[in-house]
Amino acid sequence: MREVPHESARRPAPQPRPLANAEIEQHLERAILALKSLQKPDGHWCGELEGDSILQSEYLLMKWILGQEAQPLADGRPPQTLQRIVAYLRSQQREDGGWGPHPGSATDVSASVKAYFCLKLFGDSPEAPHMKRARALIRHLGGAERCNSFTNFYLAALGQVSWNAVPAIPPEIVFLPRWSYFHLDKVSAWSRVMILPLSIVATRRPTRELPATLGIGELFVDHDARHVLKPTHPAPERWRRFFLRVDRGLKALHRVGGTPFRQAAIQRAFAWLSERATKGGIGAIFPSMVYWQIVLHALGYERSHPLVQRAEHELDALFVELTGTLGAPIRIQPCFSPVWDSGIALYALADCGLGAADEHAARAAEWLRARECRTAGDWTANLDAPVAPSGWCFEYDNPFYPDCDDTAMVAMALLRVGGAANRAAAERGIRWLLAMQNPDGGWAAFDRTVHRPILEYVPFADHNAMQDPSCPDITGRVLECLASAGYTTAHPAVARAVGFIRSRQEPEGCFIGRWGVNYLYGTWQAVIGPVRCGVPRDAEWIERAGRWIKSVQQPDGSFGESALSYDDPSRKGQGPSTASQTAWAAMVLQELYGADDPDLRRAIEWLCRTQLDAKAAADRNANPDRDPPGSWRETEFTGTGFPRVFYLRYHLYRLSFPTMALGRYMAALGRGEQGRMLVELGEREALGL
Repeated sequence: MREVPHESARRPAPQPRPLANAEIEQHLERAILALKSLQKPDGHWCGELEGDSILQSEYLLMKWILGQEAQPLADGRPPQTLQRIVAYLRSQQREDGGWGPHPGSATDVSASVKAYFCLKLFGDSPEAPHMKRARALIRHLGGAERCNSFTNFYLAALGQVSWNAVPAIPPEIVFLPRWSYFHLDKVSAWSRVMILPLSIVATRRPTRELPATLGIGELFVDHDARHVLKPTHPAPERWRRFFLRVDRGLKALHRVGGTPFRQAAIQRAFAWLSERATKGGIGAIFPSMVYWQIVLHALGYERSHPLVQRAEHELDALFVELTGTLGAPIRIQPCFSPVWDSGIALYALADCGLGAADEHAARAAEWLRARECRTAGDWTANLDAPVAPSGWCFEYDNPFYPDCDDTAMVAMALLRVGGAANRAAAERGIRWLLAMQNPDGGWAAFDRTVHRPILEYVPFADHNAMQDPSCPDITGRVLECLASAGYTTAHPAVARAVGFIRSRQEPEGCFIGRWGVNYLYGTWQAVIGPVRCGVPRDAEWIERAGRWIKSVQQPDGSFGESALSYDDPSRKGQGPSTASQTAWAAMVLQELYGADDPDLRRAIEWLCRTQLDAKAAADRNANPDRDPPGSWRETEFTGTGFPRVFYLRYHLYRLSFPTMALGRYMAALGRGEQGRMLVELGEREALGL
């Protein structure tokens, strides 16, 4: 007999009670207070920027290359501090024994080899269960000979592979003429600050020989392959063969001392790097800051030298003590994100109706104005016509590298806050942005560029970002910024940008996200700017984008997407629900369908229901990152460094973007007048704060 289900099993799940507008406004008030509570005394925000295990492993390997694994840190902290980094690296190991670029990703052989090597160097027995699992998995994936080129630099410097397995990067590239296809101005800014240090390292070849007991020979399946260059990224066969022949020729040239200009090239490269070694570090990003220390070591600089001391202090400043207690595990950030975090937070407050009269907004605007880059940087090399230096960088101090994404975010935040000084700074930024538009109509991150596909085939291009091409997400944000200043589709720059964005639309209607995960981020950025510049909401391509957003909404009203969608496009818009991605999608729904859209309301109510109240904020399980009441729990990586290679978790995304979405929604309902969000001290207890 067929079993009859119990009555409760047939009954549909109870639906949550709809929220009144006044309740949503209370949730917004909590979010604003939470965001303000995280503002620094000088007016800026800077949340943690979390990466993956390679930050810990590469730092630790660097210490061994430099011979500092048993020495105090530059600030006097004892050598045992490194064991705290090891502890965090050990905690990042997956159940299968490996390490990967983000939670839920496939295991990455390069990350796993580096992590295993570090644990062994710092005392973990190869016969310990976790080491045996790692070793078995690495060998199953093809062995340590499958590591990428950047990993092989570390392995060669510690004697585990031959320098023949490392791509040749001759320092003579600094003398290439401007018309050369491979001139440094034609690669991405982040590649530029990595290639030049590595050219010195690959030429000087600093090698520390380790005892056999500390080596990782057990990780290799084919020991002959330890001494052969093997490009690990896809390239057409003819170009793969061509660059391998070039690499062999360059290594043969190295064996006879290089060109007559080699020493001059090293000096030129070192001078270029020294000029960019500002107090934020070269490029203000982790890889180039690590390579810079190895360069100084390879060139014979003593640890007491001011350049070395400053480099150590700058890199060690990226440490994060997870619990703030003595002996707590330490993880390492890839860089700081204060300008980006502050621009987003200020824009969110402006969307909540707060302007120059609000103390928090005014202090943030003043801090951002002081960070405007007013000196010429590398970006000048590719301009068609000169423009007065302006723009904003991502970090605290990176004057050579303002970027279009930060500049657009900061400029439109300053415009929204209002005030003559803010508007003047924003207008300078906008003039700079217009000069940075690419010939294809789009905007890239750091430079005015032209796509050069052959650059992606060189042997050291396996970080998947040799170039910095136009992308729809940055282009859309720039259009949103231009719309804030009154630009419309009648302006030629706007018209060309809209054309570029349309050319990048996926068949389903969505857009890939270069700098955020992934199609939810890209679609959010790609459509709002054009619509605000005057593209009709009923334009066919805009409607397709809206239909796609609605098609991936979860039954509970939320949105989520995993970084796995970069590897598998069938996962577009699919993944665990997150506050930041739900906010992005909600802003698209509001822009295209208005505040009365029922799917928008479901997304807004999901944000309200999942917001941390005082009780949840005090619960370590519900709030592992110790966010204040009014924020959200979000452990997923929703930021992108290099697609399919490196991902990020911005710890302020889970608060800033939901605040922005709630603020826009309530403003559209007529509750956005300036100053309405000022909460009296006596009301805070009632709001759970």
